[in-house]
Amino acid sequence: MVETPYANAPRLPDGDELSVAAILPGGGPVEIEIGPGRGAFLFERLAARPDVSMLGLEIRRKWAQIVDERLRARGLGGRARVLAEDARDALRRLGPAGSVATFFVHFPDPWWKKRHAKRLVVGDVLLGEMARLLRPGGELFVQTDVEERALQYQQGVAAHADFEPAGDEPGSPLLAANPYGARSNREHRADADGLPVWRLRWRRR
Repeated sequence: MVETPYANAPRLPDGDELSVAAILPGGGPVEIEIGPGRGAFLFERLAARPDVSMLGLEIRRKWAQIVDERLRARGLGGRARVLAEDARDALRRLGPAGSVATFFVHFPDPWWKKRHAKRLVVGDVLLGEMARLLRPGGELFVQTDVEERALQYQQGVAAHADFEPAGDEPGSPLLAANPYGARSNREHRADADGLPVWRLRWRRR
């Protein structure tokens, strides 16, 4: 019998009430990246902010395992983990409420047809769990290189009373630049190619 590749990719422990602090024993403010992929943003963010701990939730087992192993190899395993999980399922198991400082979602939802709108990662389920986990004043940062998606995200988050826009202008979530001192792999490519990126930020009321 052939073993499935990356069958042993790291996962959340069993249970429906998991402490974020137990997963990240390094201490400091907790930040969660949804879909870290190859991990560029995560590594750059850890370097830019030595005080934070980070959890990555990556649905692709291959990259979850590779990036998590790289974190441990660099001595960062106490401050950061990447687990092979669907964030929409994983977040509901995490707690306590108000324990997360920032959520990052970089270039999600690579589907172009309208019938795929129901598959959007940044949808009601994820927004509800992020609102529960964010501390008051905590931030949600989303970026995309698809203008239609940016409009969809703005409309979706606006429907949640727990979030308020925190962009450059009052009442708008739009940011002209990434303020976090780190870029994802996709953002590096977009910047190198001169492609527009829509950056959006909200705060937990």
